[in-house]
Amino acid sequence: MEPKKTKYDTNPLDPDYVRQTEEVWGEDDSGPGTQEVKGATREVGSSSVESARSNIYSEAPTRTFDTPPADSAYPSVFVPPTYSPPAPYQSTPYLPPQVNLRPTSRPVAGIGIPEKWAVMLPYAPFYIGTVAALIELFLVPRRELKVRFHAAQGLALHIVVLVIQTLFSVIGAITDSSIGGSLFGTAAMIFLIISMIRVWKGEPHRIPPVTEPAQWLNERIEPRNKG
Repeated sequence: MEPKKTKYDTNPLDPDYVRQTEEVWGEDDSGPGTQEVKGATREVGSSSVESARSNIYSEAPTRTFDTPPADSAYPSVFVPPTYSPPAPYQSTPYLPPQVNLRPTSRPVAGIGIPEKWAVMLPYAPFYIGTVAALIELFLVPRRELKVRFHAAQGLALHIVVLVIQTLFSVIGAITDSSIGGSLFGTAAMIFLIISMIRVWKGEPHRIPPVTEPAQWLNERIEPRNKG
């Protein structure tokens, strides 16, 4: 027994669906169809937002800059840059200060004799120079740099000569020959006289082999006058 059907049953598989639809809506298309509605909608004019959207550069997140022309050369990172050589350095010749090395006749503090004699006596041959150098180191204050320098250097030179002469004396006693000692004594005396002349003329006179012993003597021997 078939179930009872109503007009609201719209099962598309029902063979009576088409017939029932025609009975409800009519068999022809004489009824009013869909027509265009005038005035229901109207074209809205484009706002400033729409014009801004049409220009993609107006809302760009970053500001664009003018790009160089397409035919301009782009600097390559593989080509080293060119540098202009610096201007040649023009050095000026060094001019040493004009220092008067010639000793003067002013009296030296502590001993009272002229400076030209004070710087020359430490190089006197025999024991004269040794005694003069010791007296100057003990009496001349440290502010007298030139006098104390020559006194210390003369004393160190005399000590070296004395040591070498002692060695030659020992060798002469063993070999029963004093030729070596005599030659060395003569050479030492000539060197001391030359030293006296150079210092008297104010010429620079520094003896490298006795530089360190002379500095040690100058530092260790304290003058009586601390000035």
